[in-house]
Order: sequence, then C-alpha cells, then structure tokens
Amino acid sequence: MGQKVIESKGSDVEAAIQAGLAKLGLSRDEVEVEILDQGSKGLLGIGARQAQVRLTAKVVTQPVVVEPVVQEPDPEPVPEPEPVLEPEPVVVEPEPVKTAVIPAEENEETTTARENEREAAVETVTALLEKMHVEATLTTSLSEPDDVTGRIINVLEIHGNDLSTLIGPRGDTLNSLQYIARLMVGHQLRTRAGFVIDVEGYRQRREQALSRLADRMARKVAKSKRPMSLEPMPPHERRIIHMTLREDKYVYTESTGEGNRRKVRIIPKQ
Repeated sequence: MGQKVIESKGSDVEAAIQAGLAKLGLSRDEVEVEILDQGSKGLLGIGARQAQVRLTAKVVTQPVVVEPVVQEPDPEPVPEPEPVLEPEPVVVEPEPVKTAVIPAEENEETTTARENEREAAVETVTALLEKMHVEATLTTSLSEPDDVTGRIINVLEIHGNDLSTLIGPRGDTLNSLQYIARLMVGHQLRTRAGFVIDVEGYRQRREQALSRLADRMARKVAKSKRPMSLEPMPPHERRIIHMTLREDKYVYTESTGEGNRRKVRIIPKQ
C-alpha cells in the first residue's frame, strides 16, 4: 500500500503542519515533513505569504507518544474570550495519558548557544526598532524552566513610552516583530532561534488572564457536567490552558479544529 502524501498550507510552518496532520489523522511523529515554502508574515503584516509543507506518512510499528508542542504567540490585553456552551450530548473521550518528561540537563554547549543567541537577538531587535523609528531600550533575562521539558529560553523585554502600537491589536505587531527577528537570528546562527520578545510585561499579563479564564471555565464545566469550547487560539495560548488544567480533578482538556480555528475544549471527567 502506498504512502499517504499531502500538501497543506497555514499562517506559518507549524500551522501548515498541524493542518496537514489533521487531514491525515496522524501525529507529528508519524509523518515526514518537507517544507516547501517557509511563508512570510511580511514586514509587520505587509507582503504576507502562507507557509506550505508536504507531509508523508511513515510506516510505524509501535504507538508514538506525542509531546506537547510549544509554539508561537498571539496574545493581547483585551476582554477574555467567551466560552461556547455545547448543549448536545457528548461522548467523552478517554483522558490522555500523562507521561513524565525528564528535563534535559544544562551543559556548557547549551549555555554557550543560548548566550550567542541572546547577543544576536539584542543586536537584531535593536536594529529593527531603529528602522521602525521606535525609541525604546532592551533588557534580557532567562525564563523559568518549562514545566514539561525543563527548557530555559532567552527573553527580550522592550521598555519605553507609549509602546501600545508595538503590540498592536491582539498582539499582531509584536508577534510579527518576534517572527521576523527569529528568522534573522536563525539565519545568522544557522540554527532555529527560540527567544521571546515582550513589551512591558504584556505576555505575562496575557498568560495570567488566560490562566484565570481556564480556572473559571473549569469550575463551570465541573458544575454543569457539560463541555465548553473556548474561542480559537494560537498554539502557545492553547498550551497555557492545557497546562493550567492538567492536574484538575474534575475536568480535562483537548484541542479541536484545524489551522487557525483550533481551540481548547474543556470536558468534565466522569
């Protein structure tokens, strides 16, 4: 029987991959990914082009455990998304098995690579801000270890007066700036860049708002015994919901939908 091969598009490479996986009904580890077009968000949204990938199904001989995907942002300090109550009866799917992940140990090579990335990122973001005629200063720090992978990343914080235009509606401008800066640094260092750019603590405030939303919706689902779906969110925001409720005694979560329409569903435990 021949291999399954499809091509799919998305707002970025990861979105294109996720859309293709949904069509194939397979996990990330069950396919070979060929990037046909990295796509481009353009300069602050101008000249945007969708990413395109080709997915080829692998022949697997045993189940593959899919680790959570840490992906890119799209936050904003706007009213929290309204949940959608699902009135129809739902067949509850089994709760995903939680697997323990041992954080990778820090070593000299990892530390050096992170320092090189930080220096290149500061230089690149400073140049981009100058070209945008934005008067601001940069500070750098390291994130807390990721709850699942233990990964530590560089964080670049932009400070200045009236930087709301640098964030943009739903954080679109900030996300475009981060996307462009990562591409430039990755090209310079010939590796994938993973640093995060923030403006005056915006991302942290957004994360806190999403965590509160998750807790509030979980209590409603537990009380009503009926699942709720939140509005579509980018991968990193869905992950905040999943991580907030991963140890909840009364509900569990799953992502549903395709591409930019993927959203988190909160389901009562039986």
